[in-house]
Amino acid sequence: MLMNFIRKHYVAAGILVFIRLYIGYEWLTAGYGKLTGGQFDATGFLQGAIASAGGDHPAVQGWWPLFLEKVALPNADLFTVLVMWGELLVGIALILGIFTNFAALMGITMNFAFLFSGTVSTNAQMVLLTIFLLIAGYNAGRYGLDRWIIPFLKRKTTKRKHTMKLA
Repeated sequence: MLMNFIRKHYVAAGILVFIRLYIGYEWLTAGYGKLTGGQFDATGFLQGAIASAGGDHPAVQGWWPLFLEKVALPNADLFTVLVMWGELLVGIALILGIFTNFAALMGITMNFAFLFSGTVSTNAQMVLLTIFLLIAGYNAGRYGLDRWIIPFLKRKTTKRKHTMKLA
């Protein structure tokens, strides 16, 4: 019953707008600050996360430091760009309610990456709220641009499938 409410009810869609706007604002301001500040470089963050993997009570555990050391750190310039633009674009998409589920999925992926790296901040709270957006599916973007974009894309793909069958 609760799942049905979250996924289909108009009242739930209205509540989800506030969640979407809050999370979108958090992502937008984080990304904008990194882009316009001119000083963001993921190298220091990555090195700090790797350093946090040692000691008696490591903040970073398991396979994650290996990934950071072997993949992320050698490509720190790429990860710098991905983080800055990823945060900004996820924020814009959630605020506008366009491709809401994809934006929420990318946002929660970044949140988990930051949590795996030993930072807590607002990441855990954002993960929890983003889960509601992901569970809600289309209803999370009902009062946003998804209201028009998703049906348009469905019509286009349905027409294309129909055309391909006729040929």
